Amino acid sequence: MLGNNVYAGSALFSCRNARTIGASANICYNDGYIGAICDHKSGGICMHWMNEYPRPQFRRESFLSLDGEWMLNGLPINVPYPPESRLSGYAGTITDALEYERTFTLPEGFLPAGYRLILHFGAVDQVAEVFVNGKSAIRHEGGYLPFSVDITDHILPGENRLRVHAVDTLSHDYPYGKQKKDRGGMWYTPVSGIWQSIWMEAVPEKRIESLSILPDLTGITLTAHFSCETCTATIPGAGRFECENGEPVRIDIPEPHLWTPEDPFLYPLLLESGNDKVESYFALRTVETDVVNGHACVRFNGKPLFLNGVLDQGYFEDGIYLPDSPAAYETDILNMKALGINMLRKHCKVEPEAFYYACDRLGMLVMQDMVNSGGYNFIFDTALPTVGFQWRPDCLRGNTETLRHAFFTRHALDTQSHLYNHPCVIAYTIFNEGWGQFEADRHYRMLKDKDPSRLYDATSGWFAQRESDFDSKHVYFRNKVLKGRDKPLFLSECGGFARPIPGHMFNPSNKYGYGTANSEEALTAMIEKMWDEMVFPSIDRGLCGIVYTQVSDVEDEVNGFYTYDREICKVTPDRLRALAEKAQKRLEERK
Repeated sequence: MLGNNVYAGSALFSCRNARTIGASANICYNDGYIGAICDHKSGGICMHWMNEYPRPQFRRESFLSLDGEWMLNGLPINVPYPPESRLSGYAGTITDALEYERTFTLPEGFLPAGYRLILHFGAVDQVAEVFVNGKSAIRHEGGYLPFSVDITDHILPGENRLRVHAVDTLSHDYPYGKQKKDRGGMWYTPVSGIWQSIWMEAVPEKRIESLSILPDLTGITLTAHFSCETCTATIPGAGRFECENGEPVRIDIPEPHLWTPEDPFLYPLLLESGNDKVESYFALRTVETDVVNGHACVRFNGKPLFLNGVLDQGYFEDGIYLPDSPAAYETDILNMKALGINMLRKHCKVEPEAFYYACDRLGMLVMQDMVNSGGYNFIFDTALPTVGFQWRPDCLRGNTETLRHAFFTRHALDTQSHLYNHPCVIAYTIFNEGWGQFEADRHYRMLKDKDPSRLYDATSGWFAQRESDFDSKHVYFRNKVLKGRDKPLFLSECGGFARPIPGHMFNPSNKYGYGTANSEEALTAMIEKMWDEMVFPSIDRGLCGIVYTQVSDVEDEVNGFYTYDREICKVTPDRLRALAEKAQKRLEERK
């Protein structure tokens, strides 16, 4: 028991203990594909995700984890790891239809009289229907965002049976990111079914429903939705404030302490309404575009900031979409900060909230990609744009993809709502390199109108239309000086130089990158050359930031700052930090 009415650990459940499996993956793509073949020799309970409260922005005391060992199509699997991963320990054939099952018994006192039992799923790819004691409770579409359902009326005394029927065909009608069954090159091993935590909480029947926080440099505008008669918000050092249901409340903070990458100060916040209490946090910061000395730029907290970013795919050698523990996110963030990086571009994936919470706490800016749907054509989406053919209209002609378009739009809005309160998230990428792109201008205006406090790269790389906060370019294979125009010039992908490390490669027979170095010195020198020949001269002409490809190697790609297993840093950290410091100084001094 963790605190008041907080429970975690498989001892509470009737299923067997979960195992952390050390095994090699053996995946074959036929009618189905074989997941991790495990030797079941390593023991112990994988408690890392079970002990992690999954929703740090909206925290209640009540918490009952359902992570641990489930049955998948009749064989054990360690949830929440996807069945394709080694950490899942799954030894069965992975088909499009997945049947997860487990039983649970509520601990005594967990569900008081007058309370409701809410079942939460972090993410299930792609379509899920949830059954409690044989009765359908909810059906959900989309594999990247959380969903929940009130299961109070389905619960029995004693043992209860939970079943999740997931269907994952990798349909391109839904967002799918970089997943591909026929993986290779810049497309990676897919994940199926459950890949984030499952948990329950007991909540009062009348309770706090939601919270939104809009910060600036002197305070916040807070909006709470609740079903009780009253609700108060308490901020230590600022006071206690009455909220009106659904109405914005302005709260000024005495002697405001701003959030920055160097000093990521977070304010605690407590909401109380009837018998319900919710803990949250916020930060004071702003981000906007402006013109300084004739150049469009990004201002952070009112000051010009060079966005020194890196592409973060969110893939891990042993867990694919999910690392072995939330601490892995902190390790990646701190490793990147040691290289002078101040921003992660989260690429074609939405992470568990533990990732964004770590960025909030550690001071890492995030540019979040909307997850792509639709088809991909190498010639038209990559090859021709790379050699200069970088414009095409994206207005709709006909309704051949009406359902996909509607789902992408809804998913983008839901992603924006889901991440709204995280101060680390300062920008969104709407479309990347034309993948599934349609009506970019409409999506920019829709998202900007809903949340004008953040920036939007409507078309990252190419196929720009009219509306965007950035003039966004991708440049690989060569160094070229760029010149800004009326919008902040943003080199949203570059670099990607390969350095294969024997003994630390996913696929030694097929290595992928944009130019190759054979030593730490050689790779660091290649990166310095890119900065000297392209980045620094472009700063003088309006460049506001870059995104280097990438945090770590990913499967065939060996162009990360770190190896896929995160064991080896392939560059010299102090030399990369020096580049970042020089870039910020050059930005501040440009005329």
